Amino acid sequence: METQNILIKNVTIPLSSTRKGSVLIEDDLIVDVGPDGRDQADVVIDGAGKVLIPGLVNTHTHLSMSLLRGMADDLPLNTWLEDYIWPAEAHLDGEHCYAGALLAALEMIRTGTTCCNDMYFFMDDVARALDEAGLRGVICHGMIDNGDEEKRKKEIRETERIIEKCHNTSQGRVKVALGPHAPYTCSEELLRWSRDKADEEGLQIHMHVSETEGEVQNMLESTQKRPFEYLDSLGILGPDLLAAHAVWLSDDEINLVRDQGVKLSHNPISNMKLASGISPVTEMIDKGICVSLGTDGAASNNNLDLFQEMKTSTLLQKVNRMDPTALPTRKVLEMATIDGAWALGWEDEIGTIQVGKKADLILVDMKAPHLTPSGNYLSHLVYSAEGSDVDTVICNGQILMQEKEVLVLDTVEVMDLAQEAAQDLLQKS
Repeated sequence: METQNILIKNVTIPLSSTRKGSVLIEDDLIVDVGPDGRDQADVVIDGAGKVLIPGLVNTHTHLSMSLLRGMADDLPLNTWLEDYIWPAEAHLDGEHCYAGALLAALEMIRTGTTCCNDMYFFMDDVARALDEAGLRGVICHGMIDNGDEEKRKKEIRETERIIEKCHNTSQGRVKVALGPHAPYTCSEELLRWSRDKADEEGLQIHMHVSETEGEVQNMLESTQKRPFEYLDSLGILGPDLLAAHAVWLSDDEINLVRDQGVKLSHNPISNMKLASGISPVTEMIDKGICVSLGTDGAASNNNLDLFQEMKTSTLLQKVNRMDPTALPTRKVLEMATIDGAWALGWEDEIGTIQVGKKADLILVDMKAPHLTPSGNYLSHLVYSAEGSDVDTVICNGQILMQEKEVLVLDTVEVMDLAQEAAQDLLQKS
């Protein structure tokens, strides 16, 4: 790709010390943030009436599950998984996962997400979709062995294949993590292998932990420890672990998470839909724990719109604590941007609008009835904006969408491909 300059001028930047001005991008980097003063660049974007914020970071996804959107609703987690989702997933192949990930990538672009943290299957096909879409992501093969040695060996081989094939590809936009599914689906041997491999290769670990009360009770019965306590006893906890959900934590576990530097992904809409419970997000943030935002998969959300996640997360904490001051707007925006970057180990490259950082940026069009009158932009972004208000998306210095037109993918072709893949999967299952 040839080097190009992009100038975004006359724009409001609410999360920056430069409240209004311009941002200059050269190749994949932000090289200037300041008052308006220049008009020349290869591409000039007029930000009048728009707000510029970092690209949103979705720290827990199952992108290819977009094919299962609407397949099974209004069910408990175990029933949802065991009777509907897992039987369908048994028929997945790489082309299914590619089509589903491409559909998810299209949805993320249209709603302002530039980076995701994805766990699923056929992850080289997911990486292919992210590459074509121009997005940034950490991917991992979801490993489940249930104590079966042969299954464990197979999962390890697949993980090593994905690391070898996909890590640090797509101009560095795609990285690979270790993905032990959860403490209750992975043997002690697989969990210890994941820790050793993460240490050896310098990789992140992505895992579901303490999603439901039933999971905690089962862990207590089988190990005499709560999930985070069990993981700590195996040496799994650390700053490179991103634990998704983290709903049912004791006070001791919260302190353990803080002391070990574990990062968390809060998924409020999925947790509400599956009636999993309410994560003690406010308490954890107050203790200095990094809590980011995720959507989970489109089968349990049922979309990937982080604007919905932002609003839901703050409202849920307020009503749960009966405290209208809980989780204020600026913190929620940080959870969806810099805290997400921190959770993925990318805080030095993305998550804020600063000189020297990667140009992962989105413009939100504020010229809409539900965003009028203008003025309190932080309030509007969290409480009033929708993913459909995103006007322009830039990732790694490449314009993925401009004036609500996706430039890197053919919307109709992607939707048709996903529809065909979903129908094929349903027929087989």
